[in-house]
Amino acid sequence: MEIKKYIICAMCLVGALGTQAQTAKEVLDKTAATVSNQGGAQANFTISGQSMNASGTIAIKGKKFHATTAQATIWFDGKTQWTYMKNNDEVNIANPTESQLAAINPYNFIYMYKKGYNYTMEKKGGNFVVHLTATGKKSIQEMYLTIGQKSYTPSQVRYKTAKGWTTIEIRNFKAANLADGMFRFNSKDFPKAEIIDLR
Repeated sequence: MEIKKYIICAMCLVGALGTQAQTAKEVLDKTAATVSNQGGAQANFTISGQSMNASGTIAIKGKKFHATTAQATIWFDGKTQWTYMKNNDEVNIANPTESQLAAINPYNFIYMYKKGYNYTMEKKGGNFVVHLTATGKKSIQEMYLTIGQKSYTPSQVRYKTAKGWTTIEIRNFKAANLADGMFRFNSKDFPKAEIIDLR
């Protein structure tokens, strides 16, 4: 009789966890759909952690993004990233990794969560807090996403790499109609900049 009760309790627990994971996936799917507005979107952000502290603006369109801070301007066209460092008039060109993209683009999670992560979720105030944990070897081992229950837009992204935790606060998210050209570096706009190709 005790064994039967144990089995029933275990089945209920597994069922509850499965429902929770499915609900977290649904929230992430809806958030990804909201953020992936066809014309693009814009927001303000602040990054802190891993010896990095910066605030600025970001524009996104699909996997492309354009970010501006006091220190740098970054363009990413879905494959190539150009980083213009304002203090030394230098442009670095690279093909960034997943963790490098996440370090400056708070919306990169909308692609990475779909493979290689388990999810749990809880509600806090008017937000969902989704916890992602990597199922295998990943540059981003854990991530917490704070997402508005009504808007399905993220207000905070916290993630952990081998170097520690980074927090990105997001404000003033709004849909926009953005031209593809804004996500590629134009050398004519920076005629004196030194170009360093790191690919």
